[in-house]
Amino acid sequence: MTETDPKDILRFYLQSARDALLWKLDGVSEYGVRRPLTPTGTNLLGLVKHAAGVELGYLGDTFGRPSGERLPWLDPAAEANGDMWATAEESREDIVGLYRRAWAHADATLDALALDTVGRVPWWPAGKDEVTLHHAMVRVIADTHRHAGHADILRELMDGSVGMNQGNDSMASQDPAWWEAYRERLERAAREADRMS
Repeated sequence: MTETDPKDILRFYLQSARDALLWKLDGVSEYGVRRPLTPTGTNLLGLVKHAAGVELGYLGDTFGRPSGERLPWLDPAAEANGDMWATAEESREDIVGLYRRAWAHADATLDALALDTVGRVPWWPAGKDEVTLHHAMVRVIADTHRHAGHADILRELMDGSVGMNQGNDSMASQDPAWWEAYRERLERAAREADRMS
């Protein structure tokens, strides 16, 4: 990455989020990657499926560069929220493969167009649907990092695995006893603040 090329900087931050999101699937069973872990059904594989659609839409269709990928969850008759979970028939390999193809397609858009190129977001209201490639890239980066954060929390809840990426857990300690004491301290502070309010 060059520190002066805006495209390189955008690509670096998008790729770091992509890698983190997929890394959270490593070592998790089929049930585990699909299991809804929040009241709204958030699950690891659904986050990846959603991220693939976001890239194909914002960094493909928006700039007149359709990918040719069929996304059944976007059909008018599709059920709501179909991009946020994987059916039993959709394999992990299928969804990860779709995401990797979405990366390639999005990267080709970034390579082909100037950052000030204007596109139209098909699902935004008419008259408010124009966006530059730079704006679309920032939007996708923010969305992908947000979902990588969701995946990080889901994975910690599942099996205690944490970290920014493979080789960099970015954690204050590796000692479980330290974390237990830390969590207890936070719990005490929260209860004390509640009593004082």
